[in-house]
Amino acid sequence: MSETRSDVVAGPVKGDVVARVRETFTRERLVRYAGASGDFNPIHWSDRIATAMGLPGVIAHGMLTMGVASRVITDWLGETERLLSFQTRFVKPVVVPDTDEGVEVTAVGTVSAVDDETITVLIDCRCGDDKVLGAARAVVRRV
Repeated sequence: MSETRSDVVAGPVKGDVVARVRETFTRERLVRYAGASGDFNPIHWSDRIATAMGLPGVIAHGMLTMGVASRVITDWLGETERLLSFQTRFVKPVVVPDTDEGVEVTAVGTVSAVDDETITVLIDCRCGDDKVLGAARAVVRRV
């Protein structure tokens, strides 16, 4: 689920929230992502292997989490031609329990700077209270 404010595309100001995205990660979703991405690392489906590697349990693919964060920008813009850069750091894994409910990941994009040519959006991506991406930032060309 996402919420956008299309009215800020033409003239956002610092502090505007451009979009919010909420996604549920389940073990089924991780298996489907593994098939699509070709990343079948067992830390994404086996509790036994994940804990043996020192992880708290099965974790979501980092690129899946990053994809959810990037949806803030694509949901806001409706396209990608204006996206100049997107960067982030992985700071904490998204642990996905073996339940039907899974776990929710949220991303909120807030304008942090606007100049004559670009708009910078900081993206706060969390699983519960835990920040899972750090320094998530997109730079977009102004219209």
